[in-house]
Formats: sequence, C-alpha cells, structure tokens
Amino acid sequence: MSQPDSSSPVPEPGRILRRDASGATGWDRWFPGLQTLRGYQLAWLRHDIVAGLVLTTMLVPVGIAYAVASGVPGIYGLYATIVPLLAYALFGPSRILVLGPDSSLAAVILAVILPLSGGDPHRAVALAGMMAIVSGAVCILAGIMRLGFITELLSKPIRYGYMNGIALTVLISQLPKVFGFSIQSDGPGRNLWAIATGVLEGKTNWTAFMIGATTLVVILLLKPYKRVPGILIAVVGATITVGVLDLGTRAGVSVLGALPQGLPAFAIPWITRADIVPVLIGGCAVALVSFADTSVLSRVYAARTRTYVDPNREMTGLGLANLAAGFFQGFPISSSSSRTPVAEAAGAKSQLTGVVGALTVALLLMVAPNLLENLPGSALAAVVIASAIGLIEVADLRRIYRIQRWEFWLSIVCTVGVAVFGAIEGIGLAILIAVIEFLWDAWRPYSAVLGQAKGVKGYHDIQRYPDASLIPGLVLFRWDAPLFFANAELFNERVLDAVAASPTPVRWLVVAAEPVTSVDVTSADMLDELDETLHAAGIKLRVAEMKDPVKDKLKRFGLFARLGETSFFPTIDDAVSSYLLTYPVEGASRLDEVR
Repeated sequence: MSQPDSSSPVPEPGRILRRDASGATGWDRWFPGLQTLRGYQLAWLRHDIVAGLVLTTMLVPVGIAYAVASGVPGIYGLYATIVPLLAYALFGPSRILVLGPDSSLAAVILAVILPLSGGDPHRAVALAGMMAIVSGAVCILAGIMRLGFITELLSKPIRYGYMNGIALTVLISQLPKVFGFSIQSDGPGRNLWAIATGVLEGKTNWTAFMIGATTLVVILLLKPYKRVPGILIAVVGATITVGVLDLGTRAGVSVLGALPQGLPAFAIPWITRADIVPVLIGGCAVALVSFADTSVLSRVYAARTRTYVDPNREMTGLGLANLAAGFFQGFPISSSSSRTPVAEAAGAKSQLTGVVGALTVALLLMVAPNLLENLPGSALAAVVIASAIGLIEVADLRRIYRIQRWEFWLSIVCTVGVAVFGAIEGIGLAILIAVIEFLWDAWRPYSAVLGQAKGVKGYHDIQRYPDASLIPGLVLFRWDAPLFFANAELFNERVLDAVAASPTPVRWLVVAAEPVTSVDVTSADMLDELDETLHAAGIKLRVAEMKDPVKDKLKRFGLFARLGETSFFPTIDDAVSSYLLTYPVEGASRLDEVR
C-alpha cells in the first residue's frame, strides 16, 4: 500500500479526519476541483502530468473494449472517457479516483440496448446515452437527498455474488469474439451452448483465437507488476502483429478500423416512447452498481490519502460525470478498480492526472485517429475478459464459507441468479435477497432466559451457563432485536414459553429490553395484549434497561401510561431488587447474595 504524501491533510494523533481539509462551505463544497486548484502545489505538477500520460496507455484500449462489450461502437468508449474525467475533476471529491467505462456496467448496458437497438449502432448510442442521463439524474438526486448510505444495504456476500455473476456474464459475452465468430445473445447459459456448437461446427477463426489468447496471457502475466503497462504492451503487440502481417485481410481477423476524427459533441440522445421503461430501469440499475463500486473504491483511496470523502458528494460527482457522458455521446460510467491503481502507482497527486489523460485521448482523436485501425477485436475481448477475471472474488468467499456457510450459499445463489436471469434482473434479485436476509435476522432473532452464574457478575443466558440459578417466581427474558410487526407474535410465543418453562410459579416477567432499539404499532399492541394475558394469570409485566427513544414511542402509543411508570426500571439489578423487596426469597435478600 502506498504511503500518503507529505502534503496530504493529516489528522491530529488520536483523531479521525471527518471532513474535507479545506473546510469549504456554501457553493464551494460542490466544486471540489476548485478547492484542489486553490491549494494546488507546484511540486505535484510533474507527478500529475507523468501519471496522466501513463494512465492514457490504459484509457484508450480499455475505453474502446468496454464500449464494444456494451454494444456501442468503440469510438464512444473514448467519448465516455474524455468528458466524464473532465467533469469529475471539477465535481468529484476524491483526489485520485479515475472514472470511465467499466466492465461491471457492460452487462447491464448490453442487456438493455441489445434487444432495443435492433443492430442499429445509432440507436444503441442513443439508448446508452439516455441510460447515462438517467443514471446521472438518479445519483444527483440521491446525493442531494443524502441517500449515500443506500449502498450499505447490500451485504458483502451479496455484493460478491452479484459481481461474480456480472464477471461471469461479461466473460461469456466476450468468448465468441476471442474465437472469431458471432452468436445471437440469449443469456449466459444459451450463449455457452451456442459457443460450444460454433466451435464444434468449425466456425473458429484460429488466427483470431491465437491473437486473443496471447493477449489475455500477456495481460494476466504482467498484471502483478503494477508499474508495467501490461494492457498497453499486449494491445500494441497484437495491433502491430495484425498490421504487419495484414491479418485483417489475409486471415479474416476482425479489426477496429479507423476511428472518426474529432471530439465528442453535445447531443440529446432521443429515444422512443417504447424505450422509456427499460431505459429507466436500466439507468437506475446502473446508478446502483456504479455508486456501489465508486463508494467502495473512494473510501479505499480516501483512507490511503488520509482524507474524508462525503459519500453524498461522491454520489453527486458521479451523477454529474454520468450526465456529462450522456449529453456528449457517451454511455454510463463508473469508477475503475484497474485504472485508479495505475494512476496511483504512477504518482498521481490530484484530479489533474485525469484531466491530462482526457486531453491526451482527445489529442489522439484529433491528430492520429488511424493509429488503432488494426486493433483486433479478439484482443479487445481479451482486455475485457482480463478485467472480468479481476472482478471475481474467491479468497474472501472461502473465508465466508468457513465461518458462515449460509452467507456463502447466499452469495452463490446471487451469482447464479445474475448469470441465469441477466444483470438487471440480478440486481433486483440481489436487493430482494438483501431485504429477505435483513428481515430473516430480525424476524427470527435470538432470545434468552437469564439467570445468575456463579462467579460471573450480572445475568446471563441459562443456555450458555447451564449451572446458572433462577430466582424463584421471577423470569428475566431478553429479546435481541427490534420489536416490529414481523416478529411481534414470535416474541409473544417465546415469552409465554419462558413462563411455562419456569420451575416455580411466576409472579413477575421482566423483559431485559436493552437490545430492543425500536417498537412499532403492531408490537406495541402485542405488548398490551401480552400484559392482559399475564395479568389474568396473576403475573406482572415489567421492563428493564429500555432506551429512552423506545420509551418515547411507547408514550406516544399510550402503552407507557397503560403499564405505569413503576413498571420500568433503569437496570436489571433494579428490577431484581424491587422484586426481592416485594417477594423476599430465602438466601437472596441482597444483590450481593443473588450474584
């Protein structure tokens, strides 16, 4: 891990920096690029220029490759590189984050535009551009509404499952290009069958396959060496080989061809009324995925530079970059987990690195648009496959398998769902699983009857301490979750079961409520009914350690007055003392004797 430079804002010992060092307020806080410019140090300039030039070596081939993987002509990948980098340099809060086309979005974009475009590249570009606008608008709105926390709703196993499914989908979609033929895309499973059928029927262009396979091997072999531009070396080698040997003509190898000369222009991506719903769904899906990726990467590099990045400002910056891409002939973009480390390793100090990279790509389009005309399609597919392989998480899933089997299988289900049903449906499945996972934990929480264990202070779960003793006539019941509509009946059942299991007739039922962080109307009504049930059996309901905000809710519901203020105790000790004063127990008249 790289060390922060001496000019990075460093917090005082023992404190964590929780805001931007500039202390910007008002309009300035929405233009981090201007803040950076005001505090820019001349010593950074050389590092940023060199890092920008090094970054360009990846921006060009990767941008083109991801454009093709997303279903639009390669040139639009460069457009989606230039404009977002410039926009993010002004609006993005992260110092060295690199944005652009990304493999994690390719499958989502392709899933929307492929069935709608009908093979028309102009319609594909318009659809992709409108997806970027929708994604940008969603991110900006969410940032303004301070919804940056929403990406935390997906647990780590679910994120792994989703990304592994995306990686698998992207990898399979690129295999036909490596083999040198095309198929009708109908989903990963059918695509694999079509690829196998094509290979068995002799459709493979073995020259294209050798070029693609060699490109992939070179990229993977050089990947561990962060300072070596492996993608550039592999792509340049493949391009020179095809050009020198004229393999495009002599061997039928598909090549990129000459790029249009010129820069991206402002254009409104018009779509038809029938396209609106799928584009809206796809745009929202892209917004969720891109911000999830960006927020994680942003936090990583904020920690490395020892700065704080507001997730809501990050969401707004990402949204404005996507909006700029959509209006300037681009398509949805995200942060890059492959290009950002390159910028960091090359010595990037600020977003000027991205500006230098964007301007260099623009210069290439103006001066030498034919430089990449012999770039083979199988080599581009190899670039995307290498990135997809990098998305696959195995090591941490092994750890999860060892410590929590059901979460591992949850991740696998999510992976299969994305691969079988598609990227957009996979996002919906991931969110649904996340909600079910949350509800399941809250719906069937742990509960315990508490007793007094010898030599241990306090009151503890009698299942964990079998030798713990119970106070005659008193049941201490702990509920380890919020009380709400989904678990209210279960709470009622377990309380009555605890009363029924008591070895002595019960006089008091004390709920140890410290873990209860909330109640709703349904659970409050259930408590009212439970009190009536217990009262009819001669049992008094008491509550200990309930938090004040939860008490406030009970007061609004009228339950606090119904039970009476004397029914609530600040601690379990207080509840036990009150019980023992009312019902003396031989040998347990004082707290130090009960413990």
